[in-house]
Amino acid sequence: MAAGTEERIYDNDFKDFEKYHCRDIRTYPKFRKNHVPAPFLPMSRKEMDRLGWDSCDIIIVTGDAYIDHPSFCTSIVGRYLESFGFRVGVISQPDWHSKEAFTVLGRPNLFFGVNAGNMDSMINHYTADRKIRTDDAYTPGNVAGKRPDRAVTVYTQRIREAFKDIPVVIGGIEASLRRLAHYDYWSDTVKNSVLPDSKADILIFGNGERPLAEIAMRLTSGESVKDIKDVRGTAVMVKKALPGWVGIDSTAVDTPGYIEPEPNPYCVMCDTDGSKSSEQPAGAANAGLSGDADGPESGLIMKISNGRDEAVKKVSLDKKLHENEYILLPSAQTVKQDKKLYAHVRRIFIRECNPECARALVQQHGERFVWVNPPTFPLSSAELDYVYALPFRRQPHPSYKGMEIPAFEMIKNSVSIMRGCFGGCSFCSIVAHEGKRIQSRSEESILNELREISEKTPGFTGVISDLGGPSANMYGLGCTDARMRSLCRKPSCLYPTPCRFLNKDHGRLIQLYRDARALPFIKKILIASGVRIDLALFDVNYIKELVTHHVGGYLKIAPEHMAPEVLELMLKPDEKVYYDFKKLFDRYCNEAGKKQYIIPYFMSSHPGSTLSSMIHLAVWLKRNDFKVDQVQNFYPTPMSGASAMYYTGFNPYRPITGSTEPDVFVAKGDVARRRQKAILRYHDPLNFETVREALIELNMPECIGRGPNALVPPFDPLTEGRPSVRTGGKRVGGARDGGRTSSGQKRAHGDRPKNADFGGRKGASAGRGSNGSGSRTGGAASSFNGRPSGRGGNGRPQGKNR
Repeated sequence: MAAGTEERIYDNDFKDFEKYHCRDIRTYPKFRKNHVPAPFLPMSRKEMDRLGWDSCDIIIVTGDAYIDHPSFCTSIVGRYLESFGFRVGVISQPDWHSKEAFTVLGRPNLFFGVNAGNMDSMINHYTADRKIRTDDAYTPGNVAGKRPDRAVTVYTQRIREAFKDIPVVIGGIEASLRRLAHYDYWSDTVKNSVLPDSKADILIFGNGERPLAEIAMRLTSGESVKDIKDVRGTAVMVKKALPGWVGIDSTAVDTPGYIEPEPNPYCVMCDTDGSKSSEQPAGAANAGLSGDADGPESGLIMKISNGRDEAVKKVSLDKKLHENEYILLPSAQTVKQDKKLYAHVRRIFIRECNPECARALVQQHGERFVWVNPPTFPLSSAELDYVYALPFRRQPHPSYKGMEIPAFEMIKNSVSIMRGCFGGCSFCSIVAHEGKRIQSRSEESILNELREISEKTPGFTGVISDLGGPSANMYGLGCTDARMRSLCRKPSCLYPTPCRFLNKDHGRLIQLYRDARALPFIKKILIASGVRIDLALFDVNYIKELVTHHVGGYLKIAPEHMAPEVLELMLKPDEKVYYDFKKLFDRYCNEAGKKQYIIPYFMSSHPGSTLSSMIHLAVWLKRNDFKVDQVQNFYPTPMSGASAMYYTGFNPYRPITGSTEPDVFVAKGDVARRRQKAILRYHDPLNFETVREALIELNMPECIGRGPNALVPPFDPLTEGRPSVRTGGKRVGGARDGGRTSSGQKRAHGDRPKNADFGGRKGASAGRGSNGSGSRTGGAASSFNGRPSGRGGNGRPQGKNR
């Protein structure tokens, strides 16, 4: 399309059904035309008998309690499949030590569906410091231990023991983020895709409605699950390339192309001269999988030899060479042995998340290949409305007899208004799971759900705890240029600055807030989802509306850090954005006559965060009169860009070649990570010695004392006792930190100044390590002028994590 004639769009709703041969989910036929929705999806044979069922068509096995509410993945998937006339049963939190618990509903007619729940089972079980949690918010009575580690794999294996020939489809956040070989923080190793490990037939990643409907309908038509290989949003095991698909090598697309006259839509933090490659596109006919699964891999992956790349032709990225095109990645065994190739795979993965231009990804595991189809297309507003209009009871299953389930209590009066996030923070996995494109419900659908809350929720007081989603203020927003959207491979629409093609008008969201407040049964609507402040600054009317009507005393925001070198690796804006937002926040608070406060959340131990970075942040906190109440240590979860940095020391947002060296500092090791965490709470007497040792190392004596600019006081034996502060018998930080760096990693700025010695105490070596990131789970919760604050992050379970 010629410059100046591109299609401008202001409604980001998905309408390209015909263009992409995509079926509207509402048009599928009913499997049983007269099927009546169950009061609750049955969890026992007694319930099945009361419904008059002799068997279930589909059985969902989940690691969560079954709560019939649209914020929980099992409920949405179950009610959705039920809407097509399927009999759907639920096995919730089964005893995984034997197969008997998986046979309570009998043999399903079609397939088992397996998910770990709204939360990854490993994150559910362990803190960021790998300590075992003592509670589980998704279990009745908040009891821990009701699901196994790596629940998807364990559940699927037990099902295979009980029913060898029944198809098993896995999905949810745990399976979605393990669809390729991935770094596993808990074992500190690279593990295979969950698909071959679990022995499931199909893995669904991302939001599952569209692929689930297609799979279910194809099975009902008599098609074998072994023949269902080409559904978007799924991964399957293959022995050779699917018919009609053409392959290219992953290194052929690792250098971004150039689009003229628009700016390169693929490049963020990358060094390119903008010149179009003079080389011809690589011939793809023989570049992919051979007919023999155990064929040689030579020439199909990037070879690193003596610091040089093996010559490989580059492929222009302005469009795919073929409609059905796949990228052959380095094998699972290879990335386990070579961190550079692991980072290379993560870089390719990050760039292949846009369903309009993404290629299939293929990775060898043993004698077979994991075939990851391109992501599914987003749901239209009408389709999303259809899903949220299903007959949810908005209550836990009666079998729990009124036991409190904390996750339900937290979100029972909240409404998810959209899915997706175009922020692309490196430590977050939302883009890898849901994608960048925002899927917004219609205003009427949201208002109808508010009416349902008032009618179905016992004890409803008129207060809505949240209208939001992955982000509070992306509702209705998206790319305004159809061509650029169809080509874009950038990981973020907001970093380093918001894209010029991005619609930033919050008018539709403002009107939604006003319409919701006008409902007669509504007393107050709070916004608990995180506000993306760099986006909000483009529409001050939104900030005014938010501050005037929807802040309950404290507004949580997540700048995450204040050191520029860390923010760059997080793909987060600089501190000026915070000050600009705070200025408007204070202005509108004064105009409204309200005393309200900003609670910023910060993260320690993120890749790139050195001792110097943390002291920089501590000084910023002191200067701005914040005292951190809770601290989130960076949590490396599968598939995020920051987790790749943590494991490898390479930045996957920059080109990676044979001569690339690891240059990302990482704070690996429990002691090094605790040290960074302690510095954020510099005001806690238990952390005084740790902070003093860091300041001595960095030659910053001016920050030790009792003056207004000091972080910690001088050592006082009368109040601190012995010089070495101990917690649980272990040293919190200091010279014996035990931190380490990845091999080949460069010394970061600010580490261990020479001859740093004053006050009778010697400098100590800096703790080192790597730390990667996963889904956003919170941050350091700061209290303003000593005011208390709650835990950071979104904090609300969402049905989006399917």
